[in-house]
Amino acid sequence: MTVHRHHNGLRTALLLGLLTALIIGIGYLIGGSTGLIIAVLISLAMNAATYFWSDKIALRSMQAQPVSEAQAPWLYAMVRELSTAAKQPMPRLYISPTAQPNAFATGRNPANAAVCVTDGITRILTQRELRAVIGHELSHVYNRDILISSVAAALGGIITALSYLVWFIPFGRSEDDDGPGILGVLAMLILGPIAATLIQLGISRSREYEADADGARLSQDPLALASALRKIDAGAQQLPLQPTSQLQSSAHLMIANPLRAAGVAKLFSTHPPMADRIKRLEQLAVSGDQYRAVDR
Repeated sequence: MTVHRHHNGLRTALLLGLLTALIIGIGYLIGGSTGLIIAVLISLAMNAATYFWSDKIALRSMQAQPVSEAQAPWLYAMVRELSTAAKQPMPRLYISPTAQPNAFATGRNPANAAVCVTDGITRILTQRELRAVIGHELSHVYNRDILISSVAAALGGIITALSYLVWFIPFGRSEDDDGPGILGVLAMLILGPIAATLIQLGISRSREYEADADGARLSQDPLALASALRKIDAGAQQLPLQPTSQLQSSAHLMIANPLRAAGVAKLFSTHPPMADRIKRLEQLAVSGDQYRAVDR
């Protein structure tokens, strides 16, 4: 886990550097310091709230309920085993009544983590497959993926907020007006939100591959995770969830996209192709005897 965690720290630093550069550049384009400061403060406040309460937002979007060890001893046993193997604290556990098979982890660090599985996933996966899925979700927490998502969201939020400020800037440019011209307005309104979205999607896709590999190593069962992904993908396509605003903001946390993606929407999917993920896991299983599947 150390290598990916280190890489994620570098990515976070790079994103913060990029954020600073974009703020300076966009501030120069719109020509006003007051509006810039207000936009930055509002966006940072909103994203700070999202960061510290991201777990509650995600859990609420799936109507998840906390589950005790007496209610689900088998789930606690799986998570405790994997957490102990990773030398990390035990996360809080939740079950969502959703029929779609899916799972996600949330929380800004291992000490504030929560793992949620849907009722649907517990019905279609074997215990061995579910254990591998939990390994994937715990890896997201251990790799500090939530931290990266928060920084990326802050970056996207600030770009978008600044693009909205252009509406309050005169469209023409004169000698006495430091506001942007029509081209600057169009660039901010169109390219700003698109750039922010692409940054977030690029991070989301790479981290899924890393969580698959690290989850397979943690569970020592990449074939079980590959098998689980096949079932989850089929179930998610058969039972897509309604794209509510809360769910859309939390969809990137799921092990599989819970929303229906078709046509152009596939280009903006927060998850890499499932076939590619499965292929990588199968290759990982072949590459080392230590990852051979063990019947459980």
